[in-house]
Formats: sequence, structure tokens, C-alpha cells
Amino acid sequence: MRRLLYLVSLFFLLTACSGDEEIRRNPYLPDLNFSVRLDLNLPEYNKLNFPGNQYVTRNYGLNGIVIYNLNNDQYMAFELTDPNHIPETCSYLSINGTQASCNCDDGNVYTIITGQPIAGQGSYSLKPYRVVRNGNVLEVSN
Repeated sequence: MRRLLYLVSLFFLLTACSGDEEIRRNPYLPDLNFSVRLDLNLPEYNKLNFPGNQYVTRNYGLNGIVIYNLNNDQYMAFELTDPNHIPETCSYLSINGTQASCNCDDGNVYTIITGQPIAGQGSYSLKPYRVVRNGNVLEVSN
């Protein structure tokens, strides 16, 4: 009886999953596996100790990542490749303040605070990465 109950529960769990996952999954940007630790005591990352500041590195992700300090408890990190393009030379994003702009001729602009598009074409938001603060170390990963 337990086994039957387990199988029925498993069936409902599997069939209850939404098919919307494929709609939300970005077909242009592949999933990369990486993990980087940023020691906020080092001068290179010092500005991430203050809310409203950002740090850009081109060493991780497809075209780099931007990390934004929202309030010293929350940090946001996003891929610096336009999520509404197949990665190409012009699809890297340039940062100006809290905006990330595409270098292709489509006018795509995103906010690095939420990742949402604020101008241009396309329906995908910036690809987010996970950020965890442990003491004075930020770990950014996918």
C-alpha cells in the first residue's frame, strides 16, 4: 500500500510540473559552470563594499559578468552578453552607471539592478548568476 501511495504521489509530482520552463529558458545563452570568489578586503574589489557600486570582470561568463551591491546584504550578478542575441562580437554589454547597453544596432538596454530590459527589442532579461556573501568574500556562481 505504501509503495502504491508513493508511486501515485510521484506521478502527481511529475505531471504537476509546468511546461513553462522551456518558455523561460533563454535559447541564446548557454549555461556555464563557474565559481569565482572575490575577497572584498582586496583593493580591486573595494568598491563592492559600498551600496550602489558595481564591478565588471571579463574573465568569467561568456563576455564577462557585472556584480552590483544593492545594500551590502544583497548583491546582483549578471552575464554581460545581450540575452536577446546569439553571442557575437557586438552582443557584449557595456556598463554605464546602472545600465548595460548592447553594442549591436538594436538599442537594447538593461538595468543591472534587476536585469530587466528598459529599451530596445527582445523579451529576455539579463542572465542572472548566484551571489553569496560569506564574511568579506563574495562567491559568484552559476
